[in-house]
Amino acid sequence: MSAEHGVGPEHAWERRADAVLGIAASAILFCMMTLTFVDVVLRYVFNRPLRGAFEVTELMLLVLIFAGLPLVTHANEHVTMDLIDRWLGPRLRHALCRLMEAVSAALMFALTWFMWVKAQRIAAYGDTTDVLRIAVGPFVYFMVAMILLSGLIHLYRAFAAGPR
Repeated sequence: MSAEHGVGPEHAWERRADAVLGIAASAILFCMMTLTFVDVVLRYVFNRPLRGAFEVTELMLLVLIFAGLPLVTHANEHVTMDLIDRWLGPRLRHALCRLMEAVSAALMFALTWFMWVKAQRIAAYGDTTDVLRIAVGPFVYFMVAMILLSGLIHLYRAFAAGPR
């Protein structure tokens, strides 16, 4: 949502963080596109596929999706349903929004815990990708960090003053 809807970066550091993360997401997406293009050309023109391209694409997609989670949360752009909103007054709507932010935070924190346990298990086993043997643990810890950050944003919104 934009600033005209009352949601958006209000501080310079938020705008810079959004810009940096947006550029990083664009770079990852461009790398995925380039890697896929090169792999397809090598596969179908020269019959020599790029070794490990699928694994690298999967890992870049994981980073792209989970790096985007806090961005979407911060911009308040999650998919929402407003079936009940039209029947509520402004005060009840505001209270419902805070409640939903608190519930979302609790769910994110629970998911963070479950993923942390899974990340520890994966790191302890030393799991790697099949072809290139890239360690999977750091990627799962990255997922944990991004889910936790999203939960913190929801928690902040649940208790922050002022309407959204």
